[in-house]
Amino acid sequence: MAESAVSLLFDQLSVWLQEEQKLLAGFKEEAELIHGEIGQMKAFLRVADAKEESDPQLKEWVKYMLRFAHHDTHGFKGYLKKFCASLKNLKAKHQIASEVKAIKSRLENAFKRQQTFRDIYPIINQGSSSSPEWYDGRGDALLLEEVDVVGIEKPKQQLLTWLSSIDSGLKVISVVGMAGLGKTTLVKKVFDDTSVKMNFEHHAWITVSESFKVENLLQDVIKRLLEDAKQPPPQGLEARKADGMREFIYNFLQNKNYIIVLDDIWTPNAWEAIRYAFPRSTTHGRGHAACSESNGHVYKLEPLPEEKSRELFYGKAFPRNSCPPYLEEISESILCRCEGLPLAIVVIGSLLATKNNKIEEWEMFCRSVGSELEGDRLKRISNLLSLSFYDLPNYLKACFLYLSIVPEDELIDKARVSRLWIAEGFVEAKQGKTMEEIAEGYMNELLNRCLIQIAETTHDGRPRKFHIHDLLREYIISKAREHNIVAIDSHGETQWPDSVQRLALDGFINRTQQIYKGKYIRSLLFFSPANSEWGPILHEVLRSGCKMLKVLELRGAPVDKIPDEVFKLCHLKYLSLRDTQVNVIPKSIGNLGKLETLDLKGCWITELPIEILKLQRLRNLLLYSYGTVNGYYEGIQGFKAPYEMGRLLCLQKLCYLDLADARGDRIEIVREIGKLTQLQRLGITKLRREDGRELCSSLSNLTNLRALTIVSFEEVEYIDLEYPLSPSTFPFLRTLELLGRLERIPQWIGSLNALTRLSFKWSRLREDPLEYIQGLPNLLTLGLEFDGYEGLELNFKTLHKLYLSKLRGLRWVKVENGSMPLLHDLAVWDCKSVEMLVGVEHLKNLKYVEFSDMAEEFVERLINEKREEGDEWRLAHVPLVVFNNWVNGEWKIRQS
Repeated sequence: MAESAVSLLFDQLSVWLQEEQKLLAGFKEEAELIHGEIGQMKAFLRVADAKEESDPQLKEWVKYMLRFAHHDTHGFKGYLKKFCASLKNLKAKHQIASEVKAIKSRLENAFKRQQTFRDIYPIINQGSSSSPEWYDGRGDALLLEEVDVVGIEKPKQQLLTWLSSIDSGLKVISVVGMAGLGKTTLVKKVFDDTSVKMNFEHHAWITVSESFKVENLLQDVIKRLLEDAKQPPPQGLEARKADGMREFIYNFLQNKNYIIVLDDIWTPNAWEAIRYAFPRSTTHGRGHAACSESNGHVYKLEPLPEEKSRELFYGKAFPRNSCPPYLEEISESILCRCEGLPLAIVVIGSLLATKNNKIEEWEMFCRSVGSELEGDRLKRISNLLSLSFYDLPNYLKACFLYLSIVPEDELIDKARVSRLWIAEGFVEAKQGKTMEEIAEGYMNELLNRCLIQIAETTHDGRPRKFHIHDLLREYIISKAREHNIVAIDSHGETQWPDSVQRLALDGFINRTQQIYKGKYIRSLLFFSPANSEWGPILHEVLRSGCKMLKVLELRGAPVDKIPDEVFKLCHLKYLSLRDTQVNVIPKSIGNLGKLETLDLKGCWITELPIEILKLQRLRNLLLYSYGTVNGYYEGIQGFKAPYEMGRLLCLQKLCYLDLADARGDRIEIVREIGKLTQLQRLGITKLRREDGRELCSSLSNLTNLRALTIVSFEEVEYIDLEYPLSPSTFPFLRTLELLGRLERIPQWIGSLNALTRLSFKWSRLREDPLEYIQGLPNLLTLGLEFDGYEGLELNFKTLHKLYLSKLRGLRWVKVENGSMPLLHDLAVWDCKSVEMLVGVEHLKNLKYVEFSDMAEEFVERLINEKREEGDEWRLAHVPLVVFNNWVNGEWKIRQS
């Protein structure tokens, strides 16, 4: 983590030295010396960072470097910028020189301390570890008896089935899941099973250390195989090269059945180092590095279900008696925190068993789980969580700890967190990729390492929101505080350290709480700031001198005006006023020249000042709200764009641009859209029919689009998009929504090979649209809503999700036998003329069917069919069938 902070300082100085060569003429040599020395420190800390947990002294050194980096990120760069405008003033020059000398002195002192550690720990420079081994607890799982493991039978049987079905060739089976789920325990039970011992000639269990060396790993494999075969190791094994050892393993295993467990492979380097040593048959890996070789044989170990969790917990917490009634409620609360994690349930249950059923001690433990993780009693859990954290590549550590800002009861929104990571400077630029694409890659890495879990997906199955295990969240809150990544206050009780750089305030704020007055704060995030004390605290914090603020998150705040202090934050990169009552953006928005994200979704703003065009770094401009009536979508409220919108060349998301009563010539504004060639998401409202030709001309330039929404001027207005667009115009377009009347489906839609979601609203199509779009190779979701289709009958062929809404003339929906084999979601809303669903019994993969606001006769017919036909009912194979009705201003839900 110190390396991350020093990297940030190093990178910022690099940019500043380039930008201000003339400014630094008087002391350029000193500045470059500092720059070079910080680069050396960065390299040293990359190794020290990874080993700090195993050595208390080294840990203190890393903390020292964190304090140094955090001070001088603002110290050196901040002082220089402070005097940039008045550099001609001789006094200012002397001040700058003085500050540079002071920083140089502090750096020399830091290097003296660093040299001390180089002398004490020379092995750090070699990239390996000679410090005392850190007990990680993974081996404990090998000592568990099967009777101690709850819920293991089903996954064990699946793995045994896969092993028994192996014919020839190298087969890789991967078991994945977050730390503490029992992966090692499960695999050990499989490895020791009698059938496995009988069916494989050779068996080896290899534990892959965190800082493995290829030669040592290969030696372990050879020794274990020979030990299993009761043969001595070959002479001179330690002196052999890696290639020679791979050849030995290959020849030894040639034409033999064998099973090798590699516990715990996380990095591709470990797998790549040994994979070619294995001929034929099977190997097994714990971790994601080998998943690409697994050919579908990847078992994702899930948390224990509620009943199994309770069984395991009660067995440990109350080994001789049942749970007393007065502890039932608090037991459920603690179980909820464990979230089905077997290791946590066993360790916490065993610990609570020592408290003699005293409710006050149970309650105290429940309140302080986070601090308990830092102590000795839950060391087994925190050690395993630490393994996952310290195994992360350095660029991911700060990103992961930053997730602690998300309140306990909120999901992690991928788009939001990615934009925050970018604004914080956590995302390292790479040629050929946008920052958002790199951030998405970071999120996928955390997902692949099972540190976060998917909670919601997009229509095409891509992750949209994530969940983090409650105990893991408690752990990273502690680590984030320790490494000064972020301070989190959810109860108004935390005393914020003077050095805090990022401050997240969640929920009720105590007015007597110490108000932060430090000058180093760079991020301020308010969550659920609904109490009356919120406003004064915001103003006091903003007035306290936090001039370096980069992130300001005020989502949902009870405010109708942006504080004037916000527009003095010249370093601000991220500003969110989502779901506030703000109704005006003042001209002073132009002062925020470094702003990259402006999130005004759900505000009362309908117009932006022309000064918005000064924000040349703006990448995300989100300003819209959805209207609903009786629970139904009614329309989108966008914003009126200033003239020359095309000057914002960095824009990637622009939602939603209102073309009605636009300032200047409306056609000119449509032409301006064509200049925004970096756009990936575009939303347009109030489009008139006569603007169609010019819009298609502009769209032809937007080859990076991933999502496009076009809304007509009013419901009865035609959208005219029947102008030729090249098949290569939208190679990446995944989502297309057209809201307005269409005489026919534009022909170019048939060439959108990447399209996964297509929605028509108000379109009043008379020809079956399926005839025109059935050739789209990746289409998964189709929405025909709000009179999107006026025909009597629809015949479906292939989709994953189907939504039909307010199709007043539709009477029959027919599904051909063998069609849409992958359809899993079907929703029919307010199609009151529908009499029959024909062939729905053929949809064997349906998981969810919803009927909302349908004719009462239709609903009663289906319910009667179920009552009479039982297991023969045509929807009996669907796990969840829901009937919704709008009654007295709210939805009444019935499940079948």
